[in-house]
Amino acid sequence: MRRYLLDTCAMGDLINRRKGVHERARAARLGGARLGTCIPVLGELFFGIEFSQTRAENRARLIRAITGLSLWPYTREAAEEYGRLAAQLRRAGRAMQQVDMQVAAIALTLSQCLVVSEDTDLHAVPGLSVVNWTS
Repeated sequence: MRRYLLDTCAMGDLINRRKGVHERARAARLGGARLGTCIPVLGELFFGIEFSQTRAENRARLIRAITGLSLWPYTREAAEEYGRLAAQLRRAGRAMQQVDMQVAAIALTLSQCLVVSEDTDLHAVPGLSVVNWTS
């Protein structure tokens, strides 16, 4: 079974039905794929809600959206992968946000395809399968 981990931007586009992400997610599910996100992405989404004019409404929309999705944790294995990945990228002179590396580490440890909806530097992560559902 194919598994897709949606990053923060892809989750936002899924929730708000933008850029065709909702349609791609629906098609993937119909094809038997498992969709989800992870704890670091959920944290970023809750952080964004705190700056919203309609916090209660947006929080409710987020809770509804994740109800039908898998929610993958940040495990010890993912933390170890993050450490290796962060060191490897630093040695190569590539800067990347910590949360992006955590999300990549989770996807790598679970052998998942990471779904994005914006141009991202995640394509630079060795061994990570990344797909843009808006292109």
